[in-house]
Amino acid sequence: MTERSYPSSRLRRLRRTGFLRDLVRETRLTPADLIYPVFVLDGTGKREPVASMPGVERLSIDLLVAHARAAAGLGIPALALFPVIDPALKSADASQAWNPDGLVPRAVQALKSALPELGVITDVALDPYTSHGQDGLIDHSGYVLNDTTVSALTRQAVCQARAGADVVAPSDMMDGRVGVIRKALEREGLVNTAILAYSAKYASAFYGPFRDAVGSAATLGGAGKHDYQMDCGNRDEALHEVALDLAEGADMVMIKPGLPYLDIVRRVKDRFAVPTFVYQVSGEYAMLKAAAQNGWLDERAGVLETLLACRRAGADGILSYFALDAARYLQR
Repeated sequence: MTERSYPSSRLRRLRRTGFLRDLVRETRLTPADLIYPVFVLDGTGKREPVASMPGVERLSIDLLVAHARAAAGLGIPALALFPVIDPALKSADASQAWNPDGLVPRAVQALKSALPELGVITDVALDPYTSHGQDGLIDHSGYVLNDTTVSALTRQAVCQARAGADVVAPSDMMDGRVGVIRKALEREGLVNTAILAYSAKYASAFYGPFRDAVGSAATLGGAGKHDYQMDCGNRDEALHEVALDLAEGADMVMIKPGLPYLDIVRRVKDRFAVPTFVYQVSGEYAMLKAAAQNGWLDERAGVLETLLACRRAGADGILSYFALDAARYLQR
């Protein structure tokens, strides 16, 4: 980098007017950078507000399709689908997760039928389906069994892909699951189904509102997920996780949560130069909403700044509950 000095160099010259700031901006945010996470429930004409996520609702499939049409109209390229399962259908073995007539396959089929060009990303994890709220199958002591869980996740991923999901996204953090899922998709002839691996998913305090939304908070009780999600203090481990998932056949990788882990996004992008995504999670959304509702910050400015920070850190795409709002802001 060439060193320059004042007064021949005055960096404020290029900050003086809006058009100059726009011309020299290094990082940009567009609706095409956003993925919209949505919650779907059974029934018709049903909507349920999520109390801990103001402005977010659980929607029945018919209303979800209308919502998805609005997202597509704003230039958002994909939805990430999260189911709210009837408690009566939850079980220790999570068998509803691979029911071809279950909620997620029906939602995928409805979305792809109505909006074939809109990307549909499905969550591969068992916590919405288990009676205990863990992301996998447990033994008598409550420990999540890795290999047994991987077999169940594989059945779930294949079921979702058969229904028409464009991308399956294992978010469970089991060892080896990407490789087994990739082999199963190949065997089934589902060779074009992409895998977005949640490669660095931290055992974060910021997931609470999401667990309220999908109904796993009540089943989970006071239990945690620290024996399979990553420790919040670890950086190098994230690189090992990403390397393993890529070697097993992941097409894209995810870091979760967002703002507290942007250093991880930067390291992953610099090291691997692969499509790298970040999830601005429910707790981040709830904090910004609460601050805006109390008049402590400007919501539009805060949302766009945090999303731009994710892009600046190296994220190619961002899952955010603000996606619809952000897309509207960017059109003004």
